[in-house]
Amino acid sequence: MSNGIKAADIQLKRAYEARSRNDGRRILVDRLWPRGVSKAEAGIDEWLKELAPSAGLRKWFGHDPDRWDEFRRRYAKEIHGHRELLAHLRAHARKGPVTLVYSAHDELHNDAIVLRDVLLGRNLAEPSGE
Repeated sequence: MSNGIKAADIQLKRAYEARSRNDGRRILVDRLWPRGVSKAEAGIDEWLKELAPSAGLRKWFGHDPDRWDEFRRRYAKEIHGHRELLAHLRAHARKGPVTLVYSAHDELHNDAIVLRDVLLGRNLAEPSGE
């Protein structure tokens, strides 16, 4: 990608999965701490809750796959409103592996997917095809 970030260097992992050597910097990207996970178990290096979807957007989406494409567009717009945090995260991703940690049960429709796509410079104005 022209932004200098390799897709392979941005991994996604649920907060309930064990940390591995390949995770690199583990960044929690949810607004709320994952239920039932201690800070020691999570192995989080940084928590960027300000970059997570707003409470209103999160509640509107409700992890409803029928709202996925619109959620992606709205959340991408919110992400771009946090330019400094986005630049901070991109800087980490350019240095090496980053794992975006999230707690959603749905591994196909969650905020970490959208954030990864924004980091990689993917166009979110179009439906994802998922």
